[in-house]
Amino acid sequence: MDAATQTVTALESVELPLVMASDSALEGYGRLVEDPEAVDIEIVTWPAQGWRPVDPGTGDEGGTTEGLFEFWWRDGVLHGRNEAVGDQYELAWRRQDGRALIRHANYHPDGGQLFFPLDPGPFVVPLALPGDDVKPTDFVAFRFEGGCGLYIHPGVWHEAVIPLAERARFFDKQGRVHARISCEFDREFGCSLAVPLDLSL
Repeated sequence: MDAATQTVTALESVELPLVMASDSALEGYGRLVEDPEAVDIEIVTWPAQGWRPVDPGTGDEGGTTEGLFEFWWRDGVLHGRNEAVGDQYELAWRRQDGRALIRHANYHPDGGQLFFPLDPGPFVVPLALPGDDVKPTDFVAFRFEGGCGLYIHPGVWHEAVIPLAERARFFDKQGRVHARISCEFDREFGCSLAVPLDLSL
């Protein structure tokens, strides 16, 4: 067992509620997506630094980036690789009781993000509404049965997709600037989040 796994599994965990994803359940967070080509990614204008406003038509010109976002479980750890932004992550740790533990979440102030499955099978995404004073109890786990994707608004807290299959691929599209604001649950709150993956749990 590596050091990260020992650290996460030793923490007290906060259990998240698990709900089926629907447009009504996702209100404020984002929406379901049936056609990824029909999604326009929201791009947020760069904030003014003082009382002078950003000139019209500027500050939102970074555009979007897209690519394959792959996820795979190895030795109980969920790994992810996002080709759209050229980054790789350790995202979750699987428990014997059918829950996954996460210790991190982030949001993108510059734009929204699309996750669209390229492989069949259910997946779960933990989300919390915008606000820098986020707490572990603000998060909700949304379960998707496959066949449709998720678009999240700028500023929405998320950890990436947690697939139930051993491997899963998603089409990812997001703001090119890729600013990221993070919350480390283990450091800030001394806990991890326990994400149920099955509605029967």
